[in-house]
Amino acid sequence: MMRIDDLVTAIAALQRSDLEAWIRDELVVPRQEVGSLLFTEMECARVRLICTLRYELEIDTDTLPIVVSLIDQLYDTRQRLLSLTAAMAAQDKTVQAAIIAALERDEGSSTARNVT
Repeated sequence: MMRIDDLVTAIAALQRSDLEAWIRDELVVPRQEVGSLLFTEMECARVRLICTLRYELEIDTDTLPIVVSLIDQLYDTRQRLLSLTAAMAAQDKTVQAAIIAALERDEGSSTARNVT
């Protein structure tokens, strides 16, 4: 866990006012303990990502929440795909083959839609 002052010190480009705005806009959600904001390792990584988006890629302040939301959705989709893959791997070979065949049929029809 890292306190807000330590996080601002650890990330050279990070402006405290920006971090406070991101907290206010709930792009980052630190834990509050005894009047102090504490950032988990995951929240620190999220702040680094937002810094990259804002300072290096120069994503506009108004656009930033949209981009972060899309990244969150992509991450959630990835997690669901990993869960689905694990569930499929737990099935017997007949069920796995049927799922693969259905996916291949679907892929073929989506490829046909993209061509036309």
